[in-house]
Order: sequence, then C-alpha cells, then structure tokens
Amino acid sequence: MGIYFAEFIGTMILILLGNGVVANVVLGKTKGNNSGWIVITTGWGFAVAIAVYITGWISGAHINPAVTIGLASIGKFSWSLVPGYIIAQILGAFTGAVLVFFSYKQHYDESDDADGKLATFSTGPAIRNLFWNSISEIIGTAMLVIGILGIGQSQNNLGGMGAFMVGVLVWAIGLSLGGSTGYAINPARDLGPRIAHALLPIKGKRDSDWGYALIPVLAPIVGGVIGAYIFQFATLIWS
Repeated sequence: MGIYFAEFIGTMILILLGNGVVANVVLGKTKGNNSGWIVITTGWGFAVAIAVYITGWISGAHINPAVTIGLASIGKFSWSLVPGYIIAQILGAFTGAVLVFFSYKQHYDESDDADGKLATFSTGPAIRNLFWNSISEIIGTAMLVIGILGIGQSQNNLGGMGAFMVGVLVWAIGLSLGGSTGYAINPARDLGPRIAHALLPIKGKRDSDWGYALIPVLAPIVGGVIGAYIFQFATLIWS
C-alpha cells in the first residue's frame, strides 16, 4: 500500500504545483497574471523535482503512467504493480486539481476566459490536428523517458541531484517541445484534472474537450514505450 500511496501523493503534489502555476499565470487578478510561458515551464519543472524528492525514495516517483508502462515494457518494473500505480496516479492528479481549484476559487469566479480555466486543468493544442498533436506528445514523452533512464544510470554519479535533474529535464521539454500541445507527456496529469474540471462547480466553465482527451492519454503511453526501447537499445550499443 505504501508505494501506491506514495504515487498518489507524488502525483497530487505534481498537479498542485504544476497546474497551480498555470492558474497563477492564466486566471484574472492573480499576482502572477500574464507572467508567461517561462514561468509556467519553470513552475512545472520545479513541481516535478519536488514531487520526486518527496516520494522517490518510496515508490520511485513515476508519477506518470507513461513512465510506469515504459519501464515495465523493458523489464525495469513489475507489470503486476502497473494497475495500482496508474490508479493511484490518476486519483492523485484529480485531487491535486481539486486543490488548485480551492486555492484559486475567487480567481476562477473573477475570470471570464472559459478556455483559460480549462487550461488550468488539462492540456490543449495550439493548432488542432490530432495526428500531429499525437506526434508531438509521442516525441516529448519519448524524450522524457530517455532522459529519466539516463539520469538514473549510476555511472552519472549524480548523488542527490537526480530528482533535480528530472525537473530540469521536464523544464527543457516544456521550453523546447511544449508549444504545440502544452506537453501533457503524462496521461494522469491530463485525465485526472480533466475529470475534475468536468465535475467541479466552476463558474462560467466550458465543456471539458473530451474530443481531444484521448491524445494526451494514448500518445504519451506510446512515446514512453518507444523512449524506453530506444534507451535500452542504446545501452546495448554503448556497453
């Protein structure tokens, strides 16, 4: 139970701080209103690092079904644990999104931008094309898993800096690859908060864009598996 609770807490923290920075930038009358993409990507990078530091020593801090499935696909994680991890991650993401809503309740009430309110919960493409949106998510998530596996190699001798470097990795992905789809790169990060958006009594909200919802769920899983196999193939060549 402890590892599943760690995944729940880790993903909750990830979303609380990650979607929290989006809310701070997007919603009206906040201290951080309109502070921009650099603030959002930096906040997400720090959110990942903090979540990994807090729970990584217990569960490995996957906090992402694409990472869990990617690791299992190359034998670095037990398939028997995968369902419990994914359920915990989605529930944690849902809970984190609810906490963001409570933290910024007055600002949701003051904001008229229904699309912006949805953006504080889930991702959406800058240009909607489901094929190319999927490609963007696959590439971003493959890079995430390759980076995580590389950072985790003992020969890198990072000591206690591993979690921080995973945060830097996510920061880099956001800055470099996040502009097309908002870089979900994590099915739980998108699905849990999207469900929260659908259920919460948000003033002036729009629909939860379920027509797009499968892209940030399925494409990151594909990308996570591809990234895991790319790294495994590379290590065979390098060894």
